[in-house]
Amino acid sequence: MSTTSGSAKWQGGIKDGKGAISTKSGALSDYPYGFASRFEGKPGSNPEELIGAAHAACFTMALSLILGEAKFTAEQMETKADVTLEKQGDGFAITAIHLTLTAKIPGADDATFQDCAAKAKAGCPVSKLLNTKITLDAKLVS
Repeated sequence: MSTTSGSAKWQGGIKDGKGAISTKSGALSDYPYGFASRFEGKPGSNPEELIGAAHAACFTMALSLILGEAKFTAEQMETKADVTLEKQGDGFAITAIHLTLTAKIPGADDATFQDCAAKAKAGCPVSKLLNTKITLDAKLVS
């Protein structure tokens, strides 16, 4: 079993307040977030981009494992996770995550690659956690 943590601080109201997020590893330490960075495109982070980064990282690691089981090693993989936040009723919900993967995997054919990518999308722990529609575009490059 593995347990780690992230934390958040907040001061003030929803629109004028300020927050700071930190991770146990120190990769983020009191990094700012707030309403303006979440909804108005201002500098700072937000929960959706953190979920996107976590999902992209988890999916890509899971794919590395699955490729290894199929006797392939990726030379390069890049994954982007677009996280959609939409108003629903009185609140908001993450309604979709779209993964876009570009990978260079010597010796792999597209059918095997697509199969491995689909397994990683379904099986990575973050995918299993999220109760939302997850889609994937996977491109094998040479």
